[in-house]
Amino acid sequence: MRTRLRVGLIALAVLGGIVATGSWFYQYTRVWLHAPIAQLTTKTVYEVPRGAALISVLSDLKTRGLIEHPRELSTWVRLMRPGFTLKAGEYELVPGMSPTDIADLFHSGKVLLHKFTIVEGSTTKELRALLAAQTGIKPVARPFSGRELMLKLDRAGIHPEGQFFPDTYRFPKGTHDLEILRIANARMSKELELAWSGREPGLPLANAYEALILASIVEKETALASERPLIAGVFIERLRKGMRLQTDPTVIYGLGDAYDGNIRKADLLRDTPYNTYTRAGLPPTPICLPSAAALDAVVHPKLTGAIFFVATGNRDGSHNFSRTLEEHNAALKQYLRRLRQR
Repeated sequence: MRTRLRVGLIALAVLGGIVATGSWFYQYTRVWLHAPIAQLTTKTVYEVPRGAALISVLSDLKTRGLIEHPRELSTWVRLMRPGFTLKAGEYELVPGMSPTDIADLFHSGKVLLHKFTIVEGSTTKELRALLAAQTGIKPVARPFSGRELMLKLDRAGIHPEGQFFPDTYRFPKGTHDLEILRIANARMSKELELAWSGREPGLPLANAYEALILASIVEKETALASERPLIAGVFIERLRKGMRLQTDPTVIYGLGDAYDGNIRKADLLRDTPYNTYTRAGLPPTPICLPSAAALDAVVHPKLTGAIFFVATGNRDGSHNFSRTLEEHNAALKQYLRRLRQR
């Protein structure tokens, strides 16, 4: 009888110890699950691989010293987050996050977004070269010719120049360059349609595409926002009068890789489809990627009667605008004099 009692007491003691230990571990784990991770002291980018299992990701985080109990966290997710799915991509882990915060983040799909900026006034060729240099973008469209690219974008027969809107775009790692180009192309179509629908009446432009061409020229002629409507006004006046545009940026574009940074008299005399000194009207395509401000300037030009402009020679990049050839020649002499003084 005494032996049985002794065994029973021992069993109760052991059971009590197990219960106490389990209770302590449960309380410790519960606190740990929701407590800020002490080891997470700086922003850390972690990439969840496509097709990875949750336990393997949590075990990897333990290897990196970021969490202590991967199995306990995995069990918590299974019990407390029914329907949990692990979404692949890059995530930013920040100080103050708890293990459960990390699990919830991996389920949210709120992946880290990279930035890519299309610069106003750059060409499509320059845009594609910049895309090719981005490490976080998959180069699907890299081998495509311009014609093939536009075909892939469902814009067959359209020249690619001028078709991508300058802005900063955000995307997750691994996005295809074709997708970024598709978004930028759709944005340009939207901005152009918006500008053209609100245009001033009586413009000597046959359609929205001609507005895009002229906007690209305005974009290249000045970096001053205040001057864009004035320069657009000069070109509108010239088109109305049947005068040639005589703008250097179109000639430079027509030279292509032959342009070495200097434009010579021979270049102005050499006839190409983009030489607005030898040919009347607009060039056949845009010459760069114009901004929304350039589009707006073309459809809302500031008409002052000026049909000439020349750089002032000031360091702000400003221009003098003239109504007559005599005024223009005087402004040109002033510009040359300032250059010599420098």
